[in-house]
Amino acid sequence: MAMDKKNIQGGIDETKGRVKEGVGGLAGDRSLQGEGRMDQIKGKVERGVGNLRQGARDALEKGKEKLDDLDRK
Repeated sequence: MAMDKKNIQGGIDETKGRVKEGVGGLAGDRSLQGEGRMDQIKGKVERGVGNLRQGARDALEKGKEKLDDLDRK
């Protein structure tokens, strides 16, 4: 099972957000901290979308396999 592109992008955005939030905290930059939190939320949403898309692909593939099995009988 290949990982959906949205899962990968979501992980990147979550990591980027954690870094921004941490740097913002160290620098006392509340704006950067907020950006970081928003990036993390965006990443979580993207991962959710990726999981939904991958689940749909997996279900379609499984259904196709079952139909192929019925055709062979």
